[in-house]
Amino acid sequence: MMRVPFWLLLGGVLALAGVPGQAQTLVHCAEAAPDSLNPQYSTSGNSYDIAQQLYEKLVNVQRGSLELEPQLATGWELADEGRTVIFTLRQGVKWHRSKLFTPTRDFNADDVLFTFARQMDKNHPYNAVSGGKVYAPFHNLGLSTNLVAVEKLEPYKVRFRLKEPDAGLLRALTSQAMSMQSAEYAEAMLKAGTPEKVDLEPIGTAPFQLVRHLLDTEVRMRANKEYWRGAPPLTQLVFVIAPDATVRYAKLKAGECHTMTYPNPADLGRMRQDPIVRIVGVEAMSVGYVAMNMAKKPFDDLRVRMAVNLAVDKKAILDQAYMGTAKAATTPIPIGHWAHDDSVQDLPHDPAKARALLAEAGLKEGFETELWTMPVVRPYNPAPRRIAEMMQADLAKVGIKAKIVTYEWGEYVRRVRFGEAPMAQYGWSNDEVDRFMSDLLSCEAAKPGNGNLARWCDPEMDRLINAARRTSDQAARRGYYIQAQAIFRKTMPWLPVAHPHVYVALRPEVIDFRASPSTRLDFYGVGLKQP
Repeated sequence: MMRVPFWLLLGGVLALAGVPGQAQTLVHCAEAAPDSLNPQYSTSGNSYDIAQQLYEKLVNVQRGSLELEPQLATGWELADEGRTVIFTLRQGVKWHRSKLFTPTRDFNADDVLFTFARQMDKNHPYNAVSGGKVYAPFHNLGLSTNLVAVEKLEPYKVRFRLKEPDAGLLRALTSQAMSMQSAEYAEAMLKAGTPEKVDLEPIGTAPFQLVRHLLDTEVRMRANKEYWRGAPPLTQLVFVIAPDATVRYAKLKAGECHTMTYPNPADLGRMRQDPIVRIVGVEAMSVGYVAMNMAKKPFDDLRVRMAVNLAVDKKAILDQAYMGTAKAATTPIPIGHWAHDDSVQDLPHDPAKARALLAEAGLKEGFETELWTMPVVRPYNPAPRRIAEMMQADLAKVGIKAKIVTYEWGEYVRRVRFGEAPMAQYGWSNDEVDRFMSDLLSCEAAKPGNGNLARWCDPEMDRLINAARRTSDQAARRGYYIQAQAIFRKTMPWLPVAHPHVYVALRPEVIDFRASPSTRLDFYGVGLKQP
């Protein structure tokens, strides 16, 4: 029988995985803690992994695929040439309950209105509850400028009114940042004088409900027995935070975790030969890059940005750090996607030309800067420190002395999004092409707190992003994105690094886990075999 990890005994609960009649607890070893339990504030995959288990959206992406499916909406219809979208809502959906809150009604249109009103209306009593955080995804997706109103037509019917049609709206609504929140819970916490509880102790409608969150240590959830699709096979789901991939692998082998994200690429060969480990992988809709902050000198100079791209030996990084688990990135849009421009060629590794460009920019002796490196691995960056050190060595050869800087993940995300870093490792995973452009390269996203870490605002790029949103014709959209990628290649606000494969390692008793191209973790439907 599998050894029971000590943390399954916490709180007096003993959960023996797979034993008939007893609880099934799956322990997932995650690489980083969530930076928020309210995904409206976050663009972090770690926060979204938790949100996927606790909350639901109007529209979802099917587990293990990129296909859309109804979730809290049962259907939708377009009117006014796409400027109006009417959603019919699912009935009989129960909210979670907790010591703080017992719901008196099911999910309905009032909850949809609350979810969007707190992000749209600066005078809404919940808009400022964030304590200075911004609703980055809402802005990055263009909803803050294009969404005119969300209106209740009937108890189970709502209307979204847009200024202009948005071909990416349904995909945008699958983001965990668009998760539905309980208006009744919010009202109760406001009356109690503790509105922040809505964000700290979330109430959702998803298959799992929060039990406790131990900062940087654990997120424990239990099955929602009233879930509208039926209670999940698992009775408990525990995310244990283990930043080191070697530690996660050791815990997996010891039976202290059932699943783990993002194995070390160097371990994959050994893990594939391990009889108690199963590897599932998929080519990810993801990009890893280093953003150069154009609001900080000398990165406002194109010659400097080009020099950085020419100085770094990307092939060596892909060979030695990614070890065959990624392809070289030339644009933000992943290779193989219908909008990717295959004609964009990668810049060569050319230190001599890099030095010449720096001299032309008046930096013949080079310059000093900081290269911020992520403290956690992500699918787009499997070895942040090692990759940063390789880049540091390459940059030093052309006279750029880059000091490596890092912070705890939540602090790192906050600081880079508010523009503190001159150069910063980052990345992005999503299933909608617009999100690779709007969230990372639009003028709206260049505002403090949002995702355009290069602080680059190009009106023509914005025009193309918006034009691609306004048409549902895929050929026309591709044309706009081809032009946008050409502008990106000409301007080079990033050092684009890699489009990765994503891998999850499982113990053999795990049933029906499905890897997602968008890197979503969805544990509904996953079970454990009997020992």
